[in-house]
Amino acid sequence: MEPPRAPALRRLLPPLLLLLLPLPPRARAKYVRGNLSSKEDWVFLTRFCFLSDYGRLDFRFRYPEAKCCQNILLYFDDPSQWPAVYKAGDKDCLAKESVIRPENNQVINLTTQYAWSGCQVVSEEGTRYLSCSSGRSFRSVRERWWYIALSKCGGDGLQLEYEMVLTNGKSFWTRHFSADEFGILETDVTFLLIFILIFFISCYFGYLLKGRQLLHTTYKMFMAAAGVEVLSLLFFCIYWGQYATDGIGNESVKILAKLLFSSSFLIFLLMLILLGKGFTVTRGRISHLGSVKLSVYMTLYTLTHVVLLIYEAEFFDPGQVLYTYESPAGYGLIGLQVAAYVWFCYAVLISLRHFPEKQPFYVPFFAAYTLWFFAVPVMALIANFGIPKWAREKIVNGIQLGIHLYAHGVFLIMTRPSAANKNFPYHVRTSQIASAGAPGTGGSQSTDKAFPQHVYGNVTFISDSVPNFTELFSIPPPTSSVSPAAPAPEELLAPPLEYLTPLPAPPPPPPPVLGRLSPPPAFRTPRAPTPRRHRPLAPAPTLPDWVLALLRTPPQTPRAVPPPPAFRGSPPAPRLQPEFVRRTPSPPLEYLAPLPRRPATHSFPDGHVRPSLG
Repeated sequence: MEPPRAPALRRLLPPLLLLLLPLPPRARAKYVRGNLSSKEDWVFLTRFCFLSDYGRLDFRFRYPEAKCCQNILLYFDDPSQWPAVYKAGDKDCLAKESVIRPENNQVINLTTQYAWSGCQVVSEEGTRYLSCSSGRSFRSVRERWWYIALSKCGGDGLQLEYEMVLTNGKSFWTRHFSADEFGILETDVTFLLIFILIFFISCYFGYLLKGRQLLHTTYKMFMAAAGVEVLSLLFFCIYWGQYATDGIGNESVKILAKLLFSSSFLIFLLMLILLGKGFTVTRGRISHLGSVKLSVYMTLYTLTHVVLLIYEAEFFDPGQVLYTYESPAGYGLIGLQVAAYVWFCYAVLISLRHFPEKQPFYVPFFAAYTLWFFAVPVMALIANFGIPKWAREKIVNGIQLGIHLYAHGVFLIMTRPSAANKNFPYHVRTSQIASAGAPGTGGSQSTDKAFPQHVYGNVTFISDSVPNFTELFSIPPPTSSVSPAAPAPEELLAPPLEYLTPLPAPPPPPPPVLGRLSPPPAFRTPRAPTPRRHRPLAPAPTLPDWVLALLRTPPQTPRAVPPPPAFRGSPPAPRLQPEFVRRTPSPPLEYLAPLPRRPATHSFPDGHVRPSLG
């Protein structure tokens, strides 16, 4: 029976604490101590991978003399040794001891008769104890896993207080590390520095994109994934550094680092699916059905990761060298990864079908991350069946970090804001997303066309620090030979271009025409203003034909009209002319061609013609 272990996650955040608090840390050997009491006669204690020449075990054991005599058994990873006895229900204690080779000094008899055990009889409070303190060096042709067990065949149970220090050499980088963990600390420190550089470069690129109003949500997710990756590696380095110092480490810090590592992976995976669906590249929003599918999938993926951590900490047998994916939860993660790749392929193909001009981005994007999607399952299969167990952890750690570095590095290169980058995905400003993201009535297909089809907005690189105010609200013309269909009114990205681009200068006014009079204000007809860009030049005014004929007719001499008979005789009294007769007549409506003035005459009954007073 394995000794009780303290809870590992007491210092984590409350939500994670509720999920993972019951998990005890795994005994990884290095510095091991405990108090064992069991009714069994054969119990596994710990394991360690020793180097071929520098492995060393230093121990202190103490148990009551009444429980004498107990043995420390040292098994190695040969198929005839540990695999043949561990969890072998058909073998009893004597059969498990029989595979030990005494000539290899694989048995430490905890009695005073065995000089190499260093046992002495001591008395405390009237009770006699056997206290054993000594050590053992390990020599082998290669690095091997060694398993330490305690036995007392035919006895009444086991009782032992133990303290063991298992080391490999004297160096800080190897002393407390198992041989399969060599290089993990150096690898994590190296990748931490690389990811810090990637994070700062992404922040600088984000600053440039923000100045050009191209800092979209997907790029912010990439920056968040890189930042969480840095935190994860930082906590891993803290854990391994403390472990290299005292051989114990803080298991809570390691589990927190694993949670952050999984969170970075999930954020990056979600970003890839969103980009595959065209979010912030060809559309402004995801349809309601698509959002529900993404929420369900990511929730399932997150829960599976949590279950994997719980299963690894609670149910992994410390007597076996197991990999993370050697569990039902690990196989479930591989299945979810394959399902995510199928979804990713479908989304990219749909985006390319509706927006073929985005091929410079989507073709290398799809090719690069196809390798990334298959890297995790292939790595799990290779780790489970192709890598020796005594070297698996350090190799898998380097491969896993290399896969994450590949994913982040490729995306950083593809989204660099440079005029020479032909794979740049974004062309719509963030200020235009709100008007472009109105969902259509037909589901996801209508929202696929929320962005206009035109080339990228990264064709000109203005400045690193000053935004280009002349291009904030303008979109370059399309270069594709395919004329896009006219979008529906609710699918327009922004107001028409004539309201977004500067208007040309108005034409100069025509010179005044001599000989023509301007009408008085009372005769001016108001007309509605027209846009200045489309205002045509006013045609030269023309007069009707009957007016022109009237103007060409020469004036006739008025003839006198004889008065009626009643008025013949004495001439009538002269009458005053009306006021309107004395005034100058108003010009006709044809004001642009005024008539010449001629004297007005009036006839009277006496036959005299008098000129008008006007």
